[in-house]
Amino acid sequence: MRTATISRKTTETEVSCTVNLDGSGGYDVKTGVGFFDHMMEQLARHSLIDITMSAKGDLHIDAHHTVEDCGIALGQAVAKALGDRKGIRRYASCDLPMDETLTRVAIDVSGRPFLVFNCEYPRDKIGEFDTELVREWFQAFAMNAGITLHLENTAGGNAHHIAESSFKALARSLRDALEIDLRQKDRIPSTKGSLKG
Repeated sequence: MRTATISRKTTETEVSCTVNLDGSGGYDVKTGVGFFDHMMEQLARHSLIDITMSAKGDLHIDAHHTVEDCGIALGQAVAKALGDRKGIRRYASCDLPMDETLTRVAIDVSGRPFLVFNCEYPRDKIGEFDTELVREWFQAFAMNAGITLHLENTAGGNAHHIAESSFKALARSLRDALEIDLRQKDRIPSTKGSLKG
């Protein structure tokens, strides 16, 4: 089983995250940030990665540190669970519609982290959640998971739909890219022989 647990403690947050890459999409997420919990639940459900995550952060300031540090911890847990990345499909993409919204995510689970994020929001908040934190989470996750991640929103007028379609498109891409390819299950999917960066 490809599983891992990461615990991270700073003066700003305390985060614990466990993943099972070969799960069924189960989740138990408690970060104190309601909308963000909803996004993590969508990520788990549609990627089929089991995610258990708890966080205590300086929410009396705002949600920035909590959301970013959860991205760091989840990224590190995914990277640890992947190990040498042997047998994975590596590449995947998804064009995900959600009502009026269309968002595309393309990833390379290469060990070389990079983020291209082309997404604008029609307003600054979704309820109490700052929309700029979506990019912060994607940046933290990609850098710590070792994933090249391109995200582009090409249509959408509802901020909730734009955010949710982004997490769902990533989820579907992860589901495909992290899957073991039975035709090369004992090989690293690279002519270099390594996906360590």
